[in-house]
Amino acid sequence: MKTEDRKLAIADYKKRAAVAGVFAIRCRATGEVWIGQALDLEKIQNRIWFTLRMGSHRNAELQRAWSAHGADNLSLETLERIEDEELAYVRDTLLKERVQHWRAQLNASAV
Repeated sequence: MKTEDRKLAIADYKKRAAVAGVFAIRCRATGEVWIGQALDLEKIQNRIWFTLRMGSHRNAELQRAWSAHGADNLSLETLERIEDEELAYVRDTLLKERVQHWRAQLNASAV
């Protein structure tokens, strides 16, 4: 790949619209579920898995599940997408409401 092509590909990637939403992390070994929100659903798993690998995730129960059962027993799934919401405060309020809904629905903890 030429340098110019690479620069164009990187620029296109940076211009893409991020999709916010609600996600669940499930532990197959224990049945535990954690619910969270993200401003960019495409990037959230890499971010969380990195902190878990480093042993520094802020949620102690999730970190314990990772340490005890490993990455193969944890999965991340998107529960809901919030697309095309340009006003940040509306998006943030909606995300909080939907996280509460899913936590109650799935009897889950916060990420």
